[in-house]
Amino acid sequence: MATTQSRRKRGVVIAIAAALILGGSGAAFAYWSSSGTGTGGATTGESVAFTITSEDAVGTIAPGNAGQTVDFTVTNPGPGTQYLALVTVALATSEGTEWAPPAGCDFADYSATITTVPPAGSIVAGGFVEGTVTVTLANTAENQDACQNAAVPLYFVAS
Repeated sequence: MATTQSRRKRGVVIAIAAALILGGSGAAFAYWSSSGTGTGGATTGESVAFTITSEDAVGTIAPGNAGQTVDFTVTNPGPGTQYLALVTVALATSEGTEWAPPAGCDFADYSATITTVPPAGSIVAGGFVEGTVTVTLANTAENQDACQNAAVPLYFVAS
């Protein structure tokens, strides 16, 4: 009987051990399954207006002479690369309205021409290109004394 009880105990111990081993190994491979969603976003930047600055004029505006040259710089103050297609200049105030020369001086006698054209193309953030404009006064058959000492404003547009 002792042998039968001993076998029975041994069988119970083996069965319990096997159950623990199998149960424990099953827990090692257990996991939770799940799914989920989320959101995020980004914002596209925007263009920033080019800035245009000019240097002091060099030369003299007089009827029929070579005129004055004014060097200018177009700068990209924005955070990204921007494309410069064209720069234009006009005889106009800082608001862009046509300049009114002194009485007796004819606006049509003046011209402003970009003689060194800034290259079209991409300008990196903080980058710049340069150009030159020449301002002249036509030599007409009329007295142009009223044009003496006229301050001729230039208005640049970059696009």
